[in-house]
Parts: sequence; structure tokens; C-alpha cells
Amino acid sequence: MKFEELSLKPEILKALVELGYSEATEIQSKCIPIVLSGKDIVGQSQTGSGKTAAFGVPMLNVLTPGKGIQAIVLTPTRELAVQVFDNIRSMGKYTGLKMACVYGGVSLEPQTDALRRADIVIGTPGRVIDHLDRRSMNLTNVKYFVLDEADRMLEMGFVDDVVTILKHTPKDRQSLMFSATMPSQIRAIIQRYFNNPVPIKGQAQVDTKLLKQVYYNVKPEEKFSLLLYFLKKHQGISVVFCATREESDAVAANLEREGVNVMAIHGGLTQNKRLQVVEMLKSKKITTIVATDVAARGLDIKDVSHVYNYDVPKSAEDYTHRIGRTARAGESGDAITLLTHKDFDNFDRVLRDRSLKITKEQIPADMPMVRFDRGMARRSFGGHQGRNFTNRGGRPQGGRGRFGGGRGGGSSRSGGGGYNGHRDSEGGSSERRSEGRSEGGEGRSHGGGHPPRRGFSGHNRR
Repeated sequence: MKFEELSLKPEILKALVELGYSEATEIQSKCIPIVLSGKDIVGQSQTGSGKTAAFGVPMLNVLTPGKGIQAIVLTPTRELAVQVFDNIRSMGKYTGLKMACVYGGVSLEPQTDALRRADIVIGTPGRVIDHLDRRSMNLTNVKYFVLDEADRMLEMGFVDDVVTILKHTPKDRQSLMFSATMPSQIRAIIQRYFNNPVPIKGQAQVDTKLLKQVYYNVKPEEKFSLLLYFLKKHQGISVVFCATREESDAVAANLEREGVNVMAIHGGLTQNKRLQVVEMLKSKKITTIVATDVAARGLDIKDVSHVYNYDVPKSAEDYTHRIGRTARAGESGDAITLLTHKDFDNFDRVLRDRSLKITKEQIPADMPMVRFDRGMARRSFGGHQGRNFTNRGGRPQGGRGRFGGGRGGGSSRSGGGGYNGHRDSEGGSSERRSEGRSEGGEGRSHGGGHPPRRGFSGHNRR
């Protein structure tokens, strides 16, 4: 469907043409007419599907400049808030509508000044509540309430904040939600605060026929060497996922030492530095980012050829989010998981999703061993200059238990065994430790844990 067929104002169509938009994506074609009709919607769609325009275009088409804050868009992270702000501002540049972007980690005062003139606000929940508490934001005239990446907000502990913000808006507002998954707490919000929403589901953005998913059993001392081997061998843009900020910094610093054009992105960096990393990747001044899940969520990075799970995610859902950054728009992609003994539990939880087809590969025989210095200071990227991360976020552990599989013939090394494709058939909790609100710039953290490993025998656990 062409945008000209959607009954949009000329000034919006003009901006869309300048941005190179002609054909609406699937989620846009489904959402825009329904939003223009005044109905609530609940959309399931992945990052990169064009959902910002799906809610931004009809919102811009209806709002009138100078009547106070008429729309609020909540996002889980600063990066996504800035990205949505930039996109909506570009699409609405001829409408006369004023916009404000509010998030933590920066001064309140410039945001307060922008809010006085704003028609549309995009922000993270914690900072929005800061402004509500200070009475620098008034939501009584809101016509549109948009919740983007709702499932990630749940994981980051924002549900109570979202409900608080909803209570500051009029009951007759139009509510729009987008989420890759629909956990029970999200469904509860929909049931209580939405008015007969229309469900809209976009097709999966990842073409599984073009996505190759593999894992490698490695000793802890081999892990970095294998990552470096692949990054130097493969062309294109790569995203490397690590579990913690400290591990992201250490991996990026060691990769830079070995000549890889790389930067790390996580909640410990200043906002300006995080935005700089994103811009450098988009302009291809760097080809690799090392990221935590929360910092990477919502970043629409084009043309990713390889996704590396340097640390295994804690659930199949997080794994799916990660690999969803490659094999898009008819292009092939690779998702590579580097598996050490400490990752067994997490990998078992990933494999509970029977739809995932992850095959085992052997470590290349020509892989050179490279020293990994966990204590390297991150002097190149700022944010952690001079800090020492020794023994944080992934201390090497001995033995590979049942997850072995050496080079070539698959014989075990250093204790043998290895991951043999076992799937944990017992239920158990999938409780996870979120990286917390501090990754989203709100400065709070939420604990948690993960269940004891089940289904593996013959190994001592300490």
C-alpha cells in the first residue's frame, strides 16, 4: 500500500517523500487506517518493522500545534527514545508540531524548557515520572498514549511506572501498544486500560530460511580467540552480545587492540557517548558493536550480517530478540553462539523453544590463540577510563563437562564432554536478572536470579 492511499495531510506526505518512504510496510498498512479511525491497537512486531511510522504518521496527521502535550510515547531505553524522537520529528517537520525528548542521565532543565512548548513527548518512564513529580509535565490533554517495546519495559521493571503515567492521562485517550511478546502483566494492562483494542500482528522480520544458527563448544580461554577469528574472517556489520557492562568493555577493548573497528554500548556510558556509538555504526566508521541486551534493544541497525552470543542469553525470548537483527529484507545472516561451561543452564533454557534450530559446529583448526586481558582499561571509549574489571562478569572456569567437542573430530579436551543437544524437559522458573533500569538511564536496578540447573548429571556443582 502506498502512503498516498492513506488519506494523509500533504505536509506529512511531503516529509515522507523526502525521507524516501513510498510503500508502507506491513505493520504500517495495518495500523495507520485503524489508528486514524480512533481505535486502540495492540501490535506485535519486531524492531525494524517500521512501527514508529505506524503510530507516528497517524498521530501527526491528527494533532494540532499549540494545544499542550497531546501525545506521549514511552520507550524502555534512552537510545530508543532518541531514535523515535528523531523519526517522528523528521516525519512531522512541516506540521508545526513541537516535540520534546525526556530521558535520564542528563539535566532536567533543558527538558523542562522543551516541555513548555511541546505537543508530543517521547521519553523513558522514570524521567517522565520525574517531570510529573516536579509538575513540569501536564498530561491532562493527552489524546494519544503509545507504549513501545512493552515487553522490555516489563523486564526492566517499568510496569508500575507505566501504570502511574497512564493514571495521569484522560480516560478517553487513544492507546497504542507495541510489543514483540505478550506476557501476562502486559495483557493485564491492556485489559484494564485499553478500550477494545484491535490486535495487529506483523510477520516475522527474520527469514529463518536465510538465517544460519550455530554454536561452538569452547574452553573459556578459547572464547575470545574464536570471536576474533570470525570477526576478521567475515565481512559486514556485526553485533556482539555480552551479559554485563564490564564484559562488554573488556571484549571491545581487546578487539580494538587486535585491530577491529569496534565500540561498546551499554548503560554505563554517557548519553552522548552512546549516541556517538550508534552514529558511528550507521556511518560505518565502525563495523562491530559489543552490547548488552538492554542497551541494544530498540536500536534499528541496518544490514547486520552476523550476531554473536559471546555470553548466552537467559531465555529463548532474549535469544530470538538478538538474532532478529540479522537475515532481514531478503539478506542472509549468521547467529553464532560461543558456549562455555558456565553457559549450560542458559543454553538449555534457550533450547526449550523447539522451533529454534541451532546446530553444533567444530572449532576451526586454523584458529590462532590470542590472549584475552580482562583487566584492560577502556581508554578509547570513555565512561570507564582507568577502571579495572578483573574477575568481573565471566571469570574463566575449568572443565567443559558435557559440552565438549574439540577441533576436527569432536573429541573432548580438558575433561571432555560438552553440550550434546540435551533439552531440559522439566519446567522450572525462567526468572531472569534484568540489567535493570540503570541500563535505560533511570538509575535503578532490579535483582532476580535463575533456577538451578536441571537435567545434567555427573557434575559437581559449587
